[in-house]
Amino acid sequence: MTRGGRNLLFLGIASTAFAITTTVISLAIYHNSGDIYIDRSRPGFLPDETEIESDATSATDYEFSENGAVTKAALDEYLDNLKNETDAIQKFNAPFSADSLSDEKFGL
Repeated sequence: MTRGGRNLLFLGIASTAFAITTTVISLAIYHNSGDIYIDRSRPGFLPDETEIESDATSATDYEFSENGAVTKAALDEYLDNLKNETDAIQKFNAPFSADSLSDEKFGL
């Protein structure tokens, strides 16, 4: 093996070892800091039934059959529910503004 090939092999092994080491360290910090328990995007960390607050005034308990016939009544019901949802979304005043993350919004 030539000197250049040996250096390239050493560089590949060293960079792989560095990547594995930094990944292990970052995962250890992530676990030990407790942030792993906050990450609700992971399937095992979805909120429990007791953590979900349901709004009694909201009518979001509608379901549509996956394999039922598409009738005028079913389509009208779907469009009515879709309109209610889009109206609720439209009520947000500047959802991407900095005010959405203000202390008052979080009750701090």
